[in-house]
Amino acid sequence: MRAAIVTGAASGIGRATVERLIVAGTSVVMVDRDPDGFAWADSSQAVAIAGDVTDRETNERAAAAAVDHFGRLDAAVFNAGVSMGGDLLTLPLEQFDRAINVNVRAVAIGMRAVVPHLRAGGGGGRIVVTASTSGLGGDPNMWAYNTAKGAVVNLVRAAAVDLGADGITVNAVCPGPTETAMTARIGSLPEVHEGLRRRIPLQRWGRPEEIAAVIAFLASAESSFVNGAVIPVDGGVTASTGQFMPRESGS
Repeated sequence: MRAAIVTGAASGIGRATVERLIVAGTSVVMVDRDPDGFAWADSSQAVAIAGDVTDRETNERAAAAAVDHFGRLDAAVFNAGVSMGGDLLTLPLEQFDRAINVNVRAVAIGMRAVVPHLRAGGGGGRIVVTASTSGLGGDPNMWAYNTAKGAVVNLVRAAAVDLGADGITVNAVCPGPTETAMTARIGSLPEVHEGLRRRIPLQRWGRPEEIAAVIAFLASAESSFVNGAVIPVDGGVTASTGQFMPRESGS
């Protein structure tokens, strides 16, 4: 039986990923800041770790928990992240620092914690990072988030090059607009929510389980020759130049 770590596991894409992995027979160490967020997880295949992913000790505890409870570690899904908006000249730099710490530095810390255990497995380890379509281009008033997600995309590529000789693959998934707790604020702004929907060629927002399906594949043994890939799961947003609005369904 395979074993994996998933960060940001209490809700949204992280929760959907845990559920998908468990159904596939993978045991999971779930990591999140909110210890109450795991009340839904009632399975002998899941262990919860409460902690901050920016803390080295949290990442090391998660890696150790996989080995202690399940005897192995095959995959790590670094999904935890934060989003923020603000003007380039006025957004407090402390918020920019947090965007970098959670979205980039925490992933690097996590990789350092899991790679020795993945190597010990004799090759075939998997690392998957939740990036964003916002890491592939710029968005209005989202420079801090764009910068952080762009950095983690290239961290994934560099790690894929460095770890390939160990048989460890490193890949990124870039979700487009997805209905999660993180994006709930946009749901309270109908014009913004609808404007984003109109720019998606599939004409709808994504669902967490749709992102989780791609993550689960990349975390599986079947993805053995996929390495350094940055995969948009965005309904076609990044397929467009953005110059023209996609056709509405039925038109």
